[in-house]
Amino acid sequence: MRSVRIGIIGLGNMGTAHAQYISEGKVLGAELVAVCDINKERLEWARHHFEEGVQCFEAVEDLLAFDGLDAVMICTLHYTHPDYAIKAFSHGLHVLIEKPAGVYTKQVREMNEAARKSGLVFGIMYNQRTNPLYVKLREMVTSGELGEIRRTNWIITDWYRSQSYYDSGDWRATWSGEGGGVLLNQCPHQLDLWQWVIGMMPKRVRSFCSFGKYRDIEVEDEVTAYLEYENGATGVFITSIAEAPGTNRLEVIGDKGKVVVENDQINFWQLQMSESEFNRVNTEKFARPKSREVPLTVPKEESGHHVITQNWIEAMTKGTPLIAPGEEGINGLTLSNAMYLSTWTEDWVQLPIDDDIYYEQLQKKIAQSTLA
Repeated sequence: MRSVRIGIIGLGNMGTAHAQYISEGKVLGAELVAVCDINKERLEWARHHFEEGVQCFEAVEDLLAFDGLDAVMICTLHYTHPDYAIKAFSHGLHVLIEKPAGVYTKQVREMNEAARKSGLVFGIMYNQRTNPLYVKLREMVTSGELGEIRRTNWIITDWYRSQSYYDSGDWRATWSGEGGGVLLNQCPHQLDLWQWVIGMMPKRVRSFCSFGKYRDIEVEDEVTAYLEYENGATGVFITSIAEAPGTNRLEVIGDKGKVVVENDQINFWQLQMSESEFNRVNTEKFARPKSREVPLTVPKEESGHHVITQNWIEAMTKGTPLIAPGEEGINGLTLSNAMYLSTWTEDWVQLPIDDDIYYEQLQKKIAQSTLA
């Protein structure tokens, strides 16, 4: 079986990284045959760095029309992901997009529909789904070991970014350039993992985003959001780019215990009796359920970007289920869109959100953007 011939659109940080490991043979069954970037310096670098057989294109349309391709990886600005993906599907190409899926749910629904109609393999680079810690936590939730989920709390404030980071590109941290701030640029992995691990989306969101609170930017740099779920569970999400040292702590509390993921470790406190059962039978005034810390074995499996890419290749060649189906990119984006909309309207937002209302609100921000 011949290798899947890959083209990469966008040679920024991530596109270059993907091109490097594919060209080095770290993804079995994949061959880098083409790259595309509007930056001529990046293309000149590619011509000198990769083998002679790798074609270089300035225009996306030219790369998509190249008959030596089977699939493309899209590593461009956020707004372009759905547009390029839809065009790739129309050319009969399999697609793997970088996160986020897009900027607003309306365009992502269109992309998902195009993917469905094409019948092609569509993935998204949610490489954190390969992190053994989160894989283990998801297994515990799915198996019922934690019982019904009651509360989740994620503090993710170790995305420190200085003003010099934002000053490095005039498109950064603008509504017209990136479409958002810490939620859309730094936190897509956490927003995806949050709903993926616990296996459910909230029914409504109330959020408080601060725009340009700590940095001279027009988008959000700090967020606190409160979520409610159909089963009565609640969730809190806190993020910032201005805390040092930052924190990355996920708590998931169920009827049967508590799990904490922090500092590259996962800890489980298991109740000897579920809280609901204890409360039903207990007759002592100040008694509380007894718990024990249970050692968890987390296999040291390969994780990272190349694992997602390898899985995408095997989905094409072997029919292997995708770790991160592209259609699921809308879930994390829905959470960030809901958080923005709640802040803008100063009210609760019900899920699923109204795509048109969000799009209208976003257009108002774009019209006022420094790049407008």
